[in-house]
Amino acid sequence: MGRRSGHPQGYRNGIGFNTNGPGLAKKSPENIAPATRLVGAGRSAEWTGTPSQPGSVVSPPVWRASTHLYPDAAALHAGKPNEDGHFYYGRRGSPTQWALADALTELEPGAAGTVLYPSGVAAIAGALLAVLRPGDVLLMTDNAYEPTRLMARGLLKDMGIETRWFDPLDPQAFAAAACDRTKAVLLESPGSLTLEVQDVPALSALAHERGIAVVLDNTWAGPLAFPALERGADIVIMSLTKHVGGHSDLMMGSAAAGEEYYAKLRKTAQALGQVVSPDDASLALRGLRTMGLRLERETASVMALANWLDARPEVARVLCPMLPGSPGHDLWQRDFSGGCGLFSLVFKGKNSAARDAFIDALSLFGIGYSWGGFESLVTPIDPASLRTATQWPLPGMEAADKFGVRLSIGLEDPTDLIADLDRGLAAWAAA
Repeated sequence: MGRRSGHPQGYRNGIGFNTNGPGLAKKSPENIAPATRLVGAGRSAEWTGTPSQPGSVVSPPVWRASTHLYPDAAALHAGKPNEDGHFYYGRRGSPTQWALADALTELEPGAAGTVLYPSGVAAIAGALLAVLRPGDVLLMTDNAYEPTRLMARGLLKDMGIETRWFDPLDPQAFAAAACDRTKAVLLESPGSLTLEVQDVPALSALAHERGIAVVLDNTWAGPLAFPALERGADIVIMSLTKHVGGHSDLMMGSAAAGEEYYAKLRKTAQALGQVVSPDDASLALRGLRTMGLRLERETASVMALANWLDARPEVARVLCPMLPGSPGHDLWQRDFSGGCGLFSLVFKGKNSAARDAFIDALSLFGIGYSWGGFESLVTPIDPASLRTATQWPLPGMEAADKFGVRLSIGLEDPTDLIADLDRGLAAWAAA
């Protein structure tokens, strides 16, 4: 259900956020800022009106249909069933899904198209299955998302695909782990839970020298802060459940790529029968319009909270890419243009019971998985069990400093969140 930029058919004449009159969309300039592009991306005139009145509504309607009809047998035979943006059958999408895929493609420099999946994990699976075959070796960063690691140890292993993990901060460890059978590398920068930033351009260059496809989970930053394809990735994945949705009410993922890998993604997704709900696609489109503002607010709040926590004696380490001293902070400064609301902290000693007392004392943080929504969340982290090629605690940390939490910062006032964290730290100290 991916859709390419350009849209040769129909009456599309550009991003439709301005009009010369009823339904007449103006062509958007190519050099507009990301914030402006967020407003208009995917709003093609053909999907927001009728042939006589193109572009008449602000947002694409929700097209719910399993069956697409043809006027006669000749039209069915003459149809283009496997081209982007053509009605064929509901599983191939409709204008609601196409508009979202198109918007994401417009936001990802270098992308030829975007494929939508029913979850972020489905997007990861779809991307890896598009580039790996039995007998291949996958290299995976050791700070990858836990479900990604489980996929490697379960589904991929059962298919005869070997996974080797490497230190995310050591390009030479990646090079040493590669072999003639290595066909892909899975990067996640910043990484899950511990948020190390990887040198994606350097790792991508090493991979391409060996003919290895680079798959990057870019959910933390997204294309606004880190244009992954321009930085060397071949396939860029996002969990749209997070920042794009923004309201904790949908599940969805995406994978975008240039011409070669987009064709592989699309073919694999169709073979697996992947499709997303048009209702969820509409919610994702709505969330997309305000994503830039939410990210700016969350990032500002995180900097206030991270600096405050970094000065607290109860805290051994704040793991936040935007904070000096955090693993890979220099790479974040070099390669990123923004951040988001997700970071972690590690307590100074004590045990998991004290960590749980901290969590239970919070009143403004929901206790639950996921992140990127409007409300703040907290979850415990235990990275030691998720390490294969690296150690936890991180180098330079004390052995006793191993219990932590991950915080997803929402849109609450940061002053209130700091006061809540202060109450949590008091409960931790008393435990």
